[in-house]
Amino acid sequence: MLSGQVADGFATIFSGELIDRFGHFKMWHAGGSILVAISFSSVFGGCLPCKIFGNNSLALQTIGYSTFAAIFNVGWAATQVSHMSMVNCITLNPTSRVVLASCRNAFTMVANLTLYAVALGVFSVYSAKTPVDTERQYRWIAYCSIFIGCCFVGIFLIGTKEPRLKLQIQCKIPERISWAYWFKKVLYYQVALVYMLTRLTTNISQSFLAFYIINDLQMHQSSKALVPAVIFICSFVVSVLLQEIKWTGKRLKAFFTVGATLWIFSGAGILLLPSNMHNFIYILAVIIGVANALMIVTGVSMESFLVGEDLNGCAFVYGSLSFLDKISCGIALFVLESYQDSSPNPKDCHGTVSCLSISRYGLGLVPATCAFLGVAVTYSMDLNSSNSIRLLEPLLV
Repeated sequence: MLSGQVADGFATIFSGELIDRFGHFKMWHAGGSILVAISFSSVFGGCLPCKIFGNNSLALQTIGYSTFAAIFNVGWAATQVSHMSMVNCITLNPTSRVVLASCRNAFTMVANLTLYAVALGVFSVYSAKTPVDTERQYRWIAYCSIFIGCCFVGIFLIGTKEPRLKLQIQCKIPERISWAYWFKKVLYYQVALVYMLTRLTTNISQSFLAFYIINDLQMHQSSKALVPAVIFICSFVVSVLLQEIKWTGKRLKAFFTVGATLWIFSGAGILLLPSNMHNFIYILAVIIGVANALMIVTGVSMESFLVGEDLNGCAFVYGSLSFLDKISCGIALFVLESYQDSSPNPKDCHGTVSCLSISRYGLGLVPATCAFLGVAVTYSMDLNSSNSIRLLEPLLV
């Protein structure tokens, strides 16, 4: 996990630098999507080097899976950075940028729910009686997901024009913005901290959710799908509603604070929830879904305020901030999982404060702490739209 996050982090920086140098968002998005599809299908298709050399040794399996995992990280970095950077090059209007970020988050939730629907369909059609059958189930889930993803990538590439706004800015200011320009801005470090803490909140909690549900709350296996589904649905609804708001810097900070506050209360509930009251997790799931949407949409939109009209360096901003996100999440997961063996048995804890498992820390304490720190950093930021972005109409052609 840590090695993959580190590789992904460095890949995002290089992708941002190359995109700023050569432009062509759609080309980078298409290339990254191809690498993701090939590497993802190869990982679930088995150990390719093992089949080529006729040797199924542990060393060769490690090399094979690590290689395709690295290719996946490179492809994902190019796809993610190019797609996020396009938002700033479609419009300079701050409200429109937040709407685009909100729409992007909403469809991310749709993609997550679609994956659950695909899994449900595969499990219903193809029953697993042996470990080999289970492997085939997940292989079909992967292949169906890749096929659906490729279809929508094709629709995106065909139906979306390369943004003209960046070309217009480049004609006025042809020089590429250097890294030092961003490092001299206090707002860069503030936004970087908020974005990193937001991702830590959402990613760490998502990583430990299934373990918490099964081990700590001792719920049925189906709850591993139902609880995340509730979170994704609530996040989708809130993301759609956020598109109807006229956004300013103050509102971004206010809505981020609301989302972080909801996460703090949710984290406290997760820490104290006993297994005999496990159904309350669905109420917490609703609150977490709302909090995730508020924090992600506003956190990403703060990056747009940081970029402003400096479009010749926007990809580096998204790449460098994603680097912090990947590295911090990788380190946090590594540290938490390193204490997994010494963690108390959840069956012996019964939700008491003096006996907490790593799952409770990972799902409750760590995200709540990150949310609290994010609010503290947010209140020190200056997000006056008059200083960041001129209010212009969206340039969609």
